[in-house]
Amino acid sequence: MSTRAARAGRYATLSLVLVVMLGPIVWQFLTSLRGRTENVYDGVLPSRPTLDNYVRVAESFPMLQYTGNTLVVAALAVTSNLAFGSMAGYALSRTGWKGRRSVFTVLVATLMFPFESVMISMFLTVRGMGLVDTLVGVWLPGAVSVLNIMVMRAAFLAVPREIEEAALLDGAGEWTRFTRVFLPSAKGALAVVCITSFMGAWDDFLWPLLVLTDSEHYTLQLGLKTLAGATTVNDQRIIAAGAMAALIPMMLLFFALQRFFFKGVGEGAVKL
Repeated sequence: MSTRAARAGRYATLSLVLVVMLGPIVWQFLTSLRGRTENVYDGVLPSRPTLDNYVRVAESFPMLQYTGNTLVVAALAVTSNLAFGSMAGYALSRTGWKGRRSVFTVLVATLMFPFESVMISMFLTVRGMGLVDTLVGVWLPGAVSVLNIMVMRAAFLAVPREIEEAALLDGAGEWTRFTRVFLPSAKGALAVVCITSFMGAWDDFLWPLLVLTDSEHYTLQLGLKTLAGATTVNDQRIIAAGAMAALIPMMLLFFALQRFFFKGVGEGAVKL
């Protein structure tokens, strides 16, 4: 009886967490399906579901242009984090050079500083480089993340030493071992880096707000801000539709890579 009660308690807790986590998303989705004359708070399910709000979102502001700008920044962030994060993680996982522990300590120490404490100096740096109001300026601070470096380092440390020694006996050089041995063994960690980099660039709001001034360069999150603040559009249905449209790409990416993502979380938990 105690076993059944414990199991019921676990399922009840999981159900509560599920409602808390997914409840707002489901509510936003249902709100986006309500018609113009239907009260937003009139029941849970829309009486006559419609996709008209998504059409109105596309007509209210240049959503395709903002989405394209965000995709450019996200693609740059994913590419640079995969390249630089994996190379830096590989270097930190190797034991033949002096200063490795000092570099690792400094990188870990940077995690203690929130972004808000360094964003002014970052802005001055980007402005000094002439990258204000450019998509490159939006991408640059997120070109490589320390957390992604740590994830890749942990994944490379988990590669058996015997595999690397076998590659050495076959005459494989450093670059060959990195590309042919270590990277294929860290597909899960690479998926984690890909997803986290994409989500970070896609969801970023504060930094683009500081850097971008021309509406033609706005990312999707800034576009949604203008949508929510427009007096002519002040409609919760349209705002909900815009939020759901921004959420869909992240959901598709996660579902496509979830198998590798959960594998990579396990890899990143080793010797981190």
